[in-house]
Amino acid sequence: MERDPELDHLETLNDAAETSPLTAPTEDLEPGGLAEPRDPTGPWDPTGPRDPGKTPYQVREVIGRGGMGEVVLADDPSIGREVALKRMRGEPSAEAISRFLREAKIQARLDHPGIVPVYEFGRDDEGRPFFTMKRLTGKTLAAVLASSEATPQRLLRVMVDVCHAVELAHSRGVVHRDLKPSNIMLGDFGEVHVIDWGVARVLGSDEQPFPGGLQVSSTNHTRSGQILGTPGYMPPEQLHNEGVGPPADVYALGSILFEILAGEPLHPRGNAAIGTTLSGSVQLSPAARQPARRIAPELDAVCTAALAEDPEARPTARQLGDRIQRYLDGDRDLEARRVEAAELLAASRAAVAAGRRADAVRLCGRALVMDPTSVEAAALVTQLVLDTPAQLPDEIEAAIAESEAAARRTRSRQASRAYLLIILLTAFLPFMDVASWPQLILVYATAVLLSALSYLHWRTGKVPIAVQLTVNVIALAFLSRLAGPFMLTPTIICGVLLSVTALPWLNDRPLAVAGYAAAVVLLPFALEAVGLFARAWQPSPHGVISTGTVFTPGGRFGMISAFMANLVLVIIVGLFARAVSRVGRLAQRHLHSQTWHLQQLLPRRPGGPAA
Repeated sequence: MERDPELDHLETLNDAAETSPLTAPTEDLEPGGLAEPRDPTGPWDPTGPRDPGKTPYQVREVIGRGGMGEVVLADDPSIGREVALKRMRGEPSAEAISRFLREAKIQARLDHPGIVPVYEFGRDDEGRPFFTMKRLTGKTLAAVLASSEATPQRLLRVMVDVCHAVELAHSRGVVHRDLKPSNIMLGDFGEVHVIDWGVARVLGSDEQPFPGGLQVSSTNHTRSGQILGTPGYMPPEQLHNEGVGPPADVYALGSILFEILAGEPLHPRGNAAIGTTLSGSVQLSPAARQPARRIAPELDAVCTAALAEDPEARPTARQLGDRIQRYLDGDRDLEARRVEAAELLAASRAAVAAGRRADAVRLCGRALVMDPTSVEAAALVTQLVLDTPAQLPDEIEAAIAESEAAARRTRSRQASRAYLLIILLTAFLPFMDVASWPQLILVYATAVLLSALSYLHWRTGKVPIAVQLTVNVIALAFLSRLAGPFMLTPTIICGVLLSVTALPWLNDRPLAVAGYAAAVVLLPFALEAVGLFARAWQPSPHGVISTGTVFTPGGRFGMISAFMANLVLVIIVGLFARAVSRVGRLAQRHLHSQTWHLQQLLPRRPGGPAA
């Protein structure tokens, strides 16, 4: 590639009008805005002569391609570094060459760490212009947003760097006009660069609008034409093909910031964004668009301001970057946060009144985030968390049902052991006379059956409640034969009632509990009345005599055995009652512990406990 003497005018921008429709006033130019061209014949000696010849770039693979040009990776052996070489493709027209050189000139005048420096201009062997730049490595902001690789804080720091680079361009009279995530490069070592200045505008030049620019009628319907920029990031005035200034770039920065904060684009992708931009039909507040993301009010306010329809109402790029930086530095608008907290608290109370408890909790939680000192918000959170409403949300009902099912299975395991302990009565059989072995076998069979059902329910949780209750009633009727309905039987009945009344279906129906208790007490008497059971009791002048039909009293040893059996049953029922009450006691301790820890998170009233 050889250097073209005709391009020497690019060493300064004062004579830009000779090769480009854009010119900049002399007083706006910075001396040394372009890199000093190097000697293309060999290793560059800054003190040596400059003779035209071959520039020793060793062109490698293509790393980017656009409409009129491409960027290739090249080696510069003269100083041993890689460069990005941008060159034109095909047979470019005079206008295309003018625009290409114009991009190089504009980029060269912007000496900022966030803008890729231009090293040299020239023409290749076929006479097409090229320029070399710093080679970039990394990912575009668009790729990072799509992959969710960076934290919000990192992306906000990127926005600060971009705002500063754009502000430098504005101070040099340059408007980018196509800012978007894909034109922001995040380097592998923390660098941030604004790239692609191909449609930038120099303020104060005699630039004419590009032919075929977008035309918009009074009804906001578009007619075909060339749009300089990307729909979704261009402000309304740019879509109208009006002369744009720095506020147009600020709108694009606001669109990028919106995407970072809300996690979605401000406008639909593609040409659909034209209609929403012109009609103003989209929600400009990222916090209102995505309330669940809990966007800070300071960021929401500056983003909304950058997207104002009136260009004059938008902040400058520097002001936008400074406000984001103040947020990152921890500078918060406390009064704005208190106002927003009050609005969220009012909305939470309205949600409570409307029965939308979940919304109320979320809104009140956000109010506390906005104003952690709000005693009113703390009091409402406490009320919502600790007070049980008459109608619980479906999610809570489902969680309670799951917890109750687990508790029933735990009680079933305990009951399985308790029923098996009845077999301990076998230890006293040698001291008692068995009057009816069939009835004794039925007693132990029902005890084993109840134990097996309880064990099965503990393991699977699939034994129907009706089956459990029915078997319990039958088993209690047989157990009443041990010592009659007035001895042992009431103790066993009380133990069973401790278990079955914990079932939600019975627990919610007091009449059903009374009916079940009456059934288990009266069934043995009813079976005696119809002759299925032998009578096990009789009145006497001294009270009621209760006798068992399974065992026959056998003197002193028989009395001792009956006494011990009664004692064992009472102990069994006592241990079972203890296990049931212990579960409730542990649940109560857990609840009080949660309440206390919650109160420590909430602000306290002066001189009082937590709200």
